[in-house]
Formats: sequence, structure tokens, C-alpha cells
Amino acid sequence: MLDFRIHTFLCVCRHMNYTKAAAELKITQPAVSQHIRYLEREYQTKLFDYTGKHLELTPAGRILLHAAATVSHDNAMLKQRLHELQQNSKSLVFGATHTIGEFEIIDKLADFLHTHDDVNIRMKIADTDQLLKAVDEGIIDFAIVEGFFEQEQYETLLFSSEPLLAVCGMTYDAPVSMTLADLMKERMIIREKSAGTRELLERNLAEHSLTITDFPYRHEVGSPQAAKGLACRNCGIAFLYGKSVRRELAQGILREIKIRDFSVTHSFSFLWRKGSMYSTLFRQIYTQLKG
Repeated sequence: MLDFRIHTFLCVCRHMNYTKAAAELKITQPAVSQHIRYLEREYQTKLFDYTGKHLELTPAGRILLHAAATVSHDNAMLKQRLHELQQNSKSLVFGATHTIGEFEIIDKLADFLHTHDDVNIRMKIADTDQLLKAVDEGIIDFAIVEGFFEQEQYETLLFSSEPLLAVCGMTYDAPVSMTLADLMKERMIIREKSAGTRELLERNLAEHSLTITDFPYRHEVGSPQAAKGLACRNCGIAFLYGKSVRRELAQGILREIKIRDFSVTHSFSFLWRKGSMYSTLFRQIYTQLKG
């Protein structure tokens, strides 16, 4: 069981504000300050500093945050496992980004469920940042993500690698092959700023000294399904992972455009909190889901 003052510390870390932490915890601000001072005496180090009016973690505070977040996650998972034991049930609670949850993992998850028909699943589909927050807070046990993140806080395993393809509708007026300079003249269908494919595209464009705003004609949409749907209807060129358009390419609904001087492949990562006492279990689940 976590000390209640550790809960206060984690809440302050979420908000980086004593007043907001006090409001969430429904205690007074002096009580929050008292809890933090207790921890600083217990660990004999300062946990927070002010830079101007902004609260920041000290290096020691960051170490405590990483450790406390892992313990908090394991505590939440332990409660769930004990509840399942009483209910004689099993569950798998995890997260996946849109592309992974909607395309990459479905076949593998179906195979897993056919061989584990006593397991109930709850899959959260969200952006990488939201999933990492859910892992940290113990809302989900592990996540499979496509974006970039600070790996020092997590144990990670390579789930798969996927090429990012430029695709368009079969009758869209564009050549089968072009350069990146040619692509700048085309109408693009891109994901919203928080999406993993958008971040991946931006990072690779930066290597060519380009940004998304260098494309003068573009549509921005909030899901891979929407991007694919517009591309199928000849509304422009979309960059999508190969797995997400495999069926449409095979059926002749979409076609790939080769960008001769631009190639992108990205890894999908299976991750959980570093130091978790459930690491062995997560590795087993990884092996079973990866197939």
C-alpha cells in the first residue's frame, strides 16, 4: 500500500502546482506542503524547486517520481488481480495507438483470445502521450505505441516495424513515382498534431529541411480511418502505415506512390513501467500477442 504522502507527491507532479493538487485531493494547500516536507525529511533531499514562479522537480525528485509511479502502477494492478481472484475472472487492460489498435493488433489479439477464452480485455485507444500517462497512473497495465517517448522510464520490446507509405485513390491524378519536390505540389491529407504518424512524418521531413507547412495544399484529420477514407475518394495523398492500407492496396482501391528520395520506416513498441514486479508477466503477454 502506498503512503498517502506519496499520492500527494504524485498529484503535485501531475499539476506542478500545490493549489491544484490540493483541489484534486480535497485537502488544504498547507496539508500538501506538509506532506512534501515530510517526504523531503524522510529521503533527506529536496524534491521541488521554484524557477521564478514555476515549480520544477529536482534531480532527486525525478528519481522519486519514476520509482513512485512504478509502485503506484503495480499497486493498482495488484488490486485488480486480487479483485479478479475473488470474482474468479481474469482481465487484460492495455492501450494501443489508433493505427495499432485498429489495424496492427486485431488479428494477433483475436488469436490470443481464441486460446485464452477465460480472459476479458479492455483496450484503450489513444495517442502515445495519453497512453503513457495511463500507464504511469496505473489505468492500463501496458501499452503498444508508435510515437516517440522518453524510454528511460519504461521497459520496451520491439513489437513490429512498419513502412510509412504515400497512398492515393486509384484515379487520383498523380504519377506512380515522384520526388519530394514533386510531392510539395500535391494536396496532402495529414493527421492531427498529436498523432504518431504526424510526428514521424515531421521528423523525417526535418531531415530535408522541410515542415508540414511547406505543403501549401493540405487537409488535417483526426484518425487514420478518416485519412484513408479521403485518400480512397481521391481527395489527396496520405502517408499511412502499410498495415493500415494493406487491404485497400490489394483490392485496387488505393495505390502506392513511390517517393524516390524519401523513405520512412518506424518501430511499434510494447512497453510498461521500468522496475515493475510484473515484468515477467508482461514479457509473456508480449510473446503471446506477437505470435
